[in-house]
Amino acid sequence: MRRSALIGEPGGHGPVSGLRLPYRPDQTMSNLLRILLAILLPPVGVLFTVGLGGAFWINILLTLLGYIPGIVHAVWVIARRNR
Repeated sequence: MRRSALIGEPGGHGPVSGLRLPYRPDQTMSNLLRILLAILLPPVGVLFTVGLGGAFWINILLTLLGYIPGIVHAVWVIARRNR
């Protein structure tokens, strides 16, 4: 049996009331692991999320300039990519 999350209020009005999105525990777990990895090694978390693109190189630079900016950027990239 599949779980789903309800968007909007059950008896509400509007274009999204009653719309169901699939609940994927495997995706949630992989996001959690990526965020934990991003806290330990920010560029690796970004690499696993977007590959060797511009965001990866920006994260390398931010991590070299300061560890905290690298973490913030890595978590932001992971959260933005998985919406």
